[in-house]
Amino acid sequence: MNAVSLRPDLARIAGWIAPETRVLDLGCGDGELLAHLRDQKQVSGYGVEIDMDGVIGCVARGVNVIQRDLESGLAGFDAHSFDYVVLSLTIQSMKRVEAIIDEMLRVGRTGIVTFPNFGYWENRWQLALGGMPVSETIPYQWYNTPNIHLCTLRDFEALLAQHGARITSQIVMHQGRRITFMPNLLGSLALVRFEKHETAGV
Repeated sequence: MNAVSLRPDLARIAGWIAPETRVLDLGCGDGELLAHLRDQKQVSGYGVEIDMDGVIGCVARGVNVIQRDLESGLAGFDAHSFDYVVLSLTIQSMKRVEAIIDEMLRVGRTGIVTFPNFGYWENRWQLALGGMPVSETIPYQWYNTPNIHLCTLRDFEALLAQHGARITSQIVMHQGRRITFMPNLLGSLALVRFEKHETAGV
């Protein structure tokens, strides 16, 4: 599998990860990203996934996976045991957002988080018209959504600063394309790479 065959946001994440490093993928789904990193970059990794179908998919791909609810934390992993910790399209559905950020910074040198950008213009427009947004990256109605902590790019930047982290790279996308002009308004999906202030950049 090459980067072209990956989902566009996963391909961008893969581009941030150096060869022969250690990766922990939280909410890893069927292990698509980890399998790619293993095959193309000789990365060693583990996935954490609660959904049984995802776990079965990981096993089928030969990906190391642990079935666990991320809300319980990462107590089973030692500090600084990974070079990268990835949390893709999951943070907005978590109850303990601050706790998972702290845990990512504890067990990994670099964190990578992706999330729907609530500041995207279509979301703002739907709110202005009096309804909760429904879009490609937020595809649920208000009454059945798993997304309980939606945020904008600026909100996430502020959260990281409060937890002693700095952003080392940021990409904003819409429908698989990178958005560089007014990204907080025109981008529907944010990808953020970060690390502790005292850690050297990669």
